[in-house]
Amino acid sequence: MKHALLLLLSSGLLAWAGSRLVLRQAGRLGLVQAPNRRSSHVKPTPHGGGIGVALGGSAAGIWLAWFHGGVFWPVSGLAFLLAALGLWDDMRHLPVRTRFAAQVLLCALLLQALGGWSPAVGGLLLFAGVWWVNLFNFMDGIDGIAASQALFMLVAGALLGAWFHPGVAGTAGWLWMLAVAAAALGFLLLNWPPARIFMGDVGSTYLAFMIFALALLSVREGWLTYPVWLVLGAVFVADASVTLLRRMLAGERWFEAHRSHAYQRLSRRWGSHRRVTLLAIAFNLLWLAPLAWACLARPGAAWIFMALAYVPLGVALLALGAGKQD
Repeated sequence: MKHALLLLLSSGLLAWAGSRLVLRQAGRLGLVQAPNRRSSHVKPTPHGGGIGVALGGSAAGIWLAWFHGGVFWPVSGLAFLLAALGLWDDMRHLPVRTRFAAQVLLCALLLQALGGWSPAVGGLLLFAGVWWVNLFNFMDGIDGIAASQALFMLVAGALLGAWFHPGVAGTAGWLWMLAVAAAALGFLLLNWPPARIFMGDVGSTYLAFMIFALALLSVREGWLTYPVWLVLGAVFVADASVTLLRRMLAGERWFEAHRSHAYQRLSRRWGSHRRVTLLAIAFNLLWLAPLAWACLARPGAAWIFMALAYVPLGVALLALGAGKQD
């Protein structure tokens, strides 16, 4: 128990310290983001603070890999490579094709490392993994929303796993889930509205990849299910998917940066990042967490609980104009 608490505390502190160091050195590192017409901020702000998240989560992964081996080594390595790619993109702006090809390769290697998938399931998971990494990055557009979403999903997943399968508490995969959550919390202390530093691609892609990897690990080991993770991620999945589909149907250049997600439109309407982030947190805790619990309690009716998660969200997102230009 003491070692577990030390692991979580170390992960959170390392993330906070790493993010704070980037905050102080952002100008020298070329990690200051100037506002533009696609931004949701109005003054130059340091970004790349996700370096701290990647450091905290990776340190926990290496510690667990050292004592438990297995898939923890390749997962740690692949996540670190994706974070490094994100950092390079933050500093030098990689071409879209290069970034996408690397994401496909790293997600494919993750699936190979975890193993046990049929070709059909593996292909579907590869698509889901690449889409999840990108949509999480798309949704990292206002203060606090991405870090709080990661914190919610990972803590909720760990708690639900321990609730229905008490023996999973304290296992390596379960501890890593909480350690990455602790790293997200350490960064969130500096990113809570009004944010002092942004996450950048280094953090958003790392968190997305780790959530995906830990979700697959939990499903493979039988203590969580696909419907649970789809419900827990519904806010991000729904907003990104509805926005993308609407922009594609409108004939827009959907792959270019924009600020037409529902959460971005709502933050401009309310003139507040904090209120939108708090709304997402409240919806996650009060609506999606109970539905995720129900997916495990009544697995035969999981599709009903998924519909209850996504249908109201879809209606609300369309009403908010997700995907529409101002």
